[in-house]
Amino acid sequence: MKVIYTDEHRKHDGAMEFLNGKLVPMFEMPRRMDMVMDRVRSQGFKEILPPQPIGLEPARRVHSDAFLEFLSVAWERWHSDWPKTTFAAPFTFAMRRLGQKPGKSAVSQFGYWCFDLSSPFVPGTWDAIKAAHDVAITGQRLVAGGERAVFSVCRPPGHHAMKDMAGGYCYINNAASAAQAFRDGGAAKVAVLDVDYHHGNGTQDIFYDRDDVLFVSLHGHPDQEYPYFLGYAEETGRGKGEGFNVNYPLPWGTGWDSYRQALADGIRKVEAFKPDALVVSLGVDTFEADPISHFKLKSPDYLEMGAMIAALNKPTLFVMEGGYAVEEIGINAVNVLTGFMNA
Repeated sequence: MKVIYTDEHRKHDGAMEFLNGKLVPMFEMPRRMDMVMDRVRSQGFKEILPPQPIGLEPARRVHSDAFLEFLSVAWERWHSDWPKTTFAAPFTFAMRRLGQKPGKSAVSQFGYWCFDLSSPFVPGTWDAIKAAHDVAITGQRLVAGGERAVFSVCRPPGHHAMKDMAGGYCYINNAASAAQAFRDGGAAKVAVLDVDYHHGNGTQDIFYDRDDVLFVSLHGHPDQEYPYFLGYAEETGRGKGEGFNVNYPLPWGTGWDSYRQALADGIRKVEAFKPDALVVSLGVDTFEADPISHFKLKSPDYLEMGAMIAALNKPTLFVMEGGYAVEEIGINAVNVLTGFMNA
């Protein structure tokens, strides 16, 4: 399996996040990808390739131009208004009622285009965002060109990024952009399978009205877990998209036996959809030792997860998302790939 990776992600580092009443160093840190790549190399993955310079055109197919413009100048705007700060994050939010729109100040811009406090900017964030998107689309093009599967090691992650909002460590929705790129390249139908612990609210937002992209997500129940406001089982799509959005909200403490049942049902739905390509939002924060999550999967479970996904026998792009048990993230992510390849 080819692996797409770049060190550009390291430029997105040094910010803080507000969690449980405290300002703390971000759990989404560069060392996460160091551990993934250490495991990739130690397990004998030979073809580790840099991304091609794709640019933003694929992202424009799933995000608004105004939102992408904000991302591209966010740090410069903030630093111009607040030159003594070391990172940028919103502290007031537009509810988008009564025609609310972003003003010229950085605070207004951030409060309009972000939905929470956990997608901060530092000087190198935009470079890292663009590089992560290049990583995803480079992998997509390889799969579209005939590769059985490719692993795109994206950082920052993407599945919380909505059509026109950043949040949850996410800025551009790498998985959604890749799914759209498959469609634009001739795939009649594409499925996105999101196994990250947190609901892929951004991916749901992007495809909720469509019947050509099936979105299936297994995640912590929104009654208990971030992002809280989406991810309920009754959210099944809208209009033409009715029936093409499938959520499996699961309670805190879910272990492999229960998770496996939900995954098997989700895979059956993907199989019935008969997609031409599959995008997997690969988060491994379902692990029992993850510091910000509450599932109980163990490292060997990810081998079986990979084998279950492989049984679909579809051209598959794995896109890295979450996972914050840093010492084990590489083991768990690569176990999914190993289980897939050995199935």
